[in-house]
Amino acid sequence: MPGLEKLLTEQQNPASAGIDTLPAEEVLRIVNAEDHKVADAVGREIPAIARAVDAVVEAFQRGGRLFYIGAGTSGRLGVLDASECPPTFSVPPEMVQGIIAGGPAALSRATETTEDDPAIGARDLTERGFTARDVLVGIAASGRTPYVLGAVAEAKRLGAVTVGISCTPDSELARAAAIAITPLVGPEVIAGSTRMKAGTAQKLVLNMLTTGAFIRLGYVYGNLMVNVQPKNAKLADRARRIVAQAAGVTYERAGELLEAAGNSVRVAILMGKTGAARVEAERRLAAAGGSVSRVLNG
Repeated sequence: MPGLEKLLTEQQNPASAGIDTLPAEEVLRIVNAEDHKVADAVGREIPAIARAVDAVVEAFQRGGRLFYIGAGTSGRLGVLDASECPPTFSVPPEMVQGIIAGGPAALSRATETTEDDPAIGARDLTERGFTARDVLVGIAASGRTPYVLGAVAEAKRLGAVTVGISCTPDSELARAAAIAITPLVGPEVIAGSTRMKAGTAQKLVLNMLTTGAFIRLGYVYGNLMVNVQPKNAKLADRARRIVAQAAGVTYERAGELLEAAGNSVRVAILMGKTGAARVEAERRLAAAGGSVSRVLNG
């Protein structure tokens, strides 16, 4: 792609010059020192990330959804974050969706050739039924991936909120999106290997977007994962511990409450703290928009 060598993410990193001649421990110390720069780069973008979180919350409240779209590492990270929302927050899988250039096969095998076509990005987005009520987050370390830019252009045409996550100053994606999130992590340890610092920065931002949105929506009580679905032994144990801690009851009593609550952690907490029966706890929870805090703090 013309001009690619000028991108920040493609520059050679002086800190890792000659890294191929070093023993393993020194190689890893250089990698670790560079990784330390990622959190600060993301931290500088918190105001923009907060605007994106607010936009996602507003979309969810009006029945909209959150879509991620990207190619290669960026696309895989979007799909990963989307796939972890249902088990973490007990939301339907269509609420947060990840789209990757090349489709599901590209998750395990690199098929990045489709990333050069903006029309495919627009098509993949519309095939998911994307509407003006939804939010699109385009992810591209270079900020110039045609597949992502095509999808963002289509989302803008529909009148939806667009967010662009890139790691290059004043990128095409940052200029195209309504909200630009641009963590500048600098050149990679291996020049152009954006699966490293850029990928880590993208992962941190995606964590913040969904976690922040669902916290704002009341899917967390205190800092407890009260929407967890106890579908296996590990999650059932976690659910009991959450109920025990939040309701101030024993682990054994928490199990009884969960069973009586139909395995709903939030309902079990309310039953334990207020003494309400399941039906009444469910009614109060529904009236408070699903927020345990709003029920208890009135």
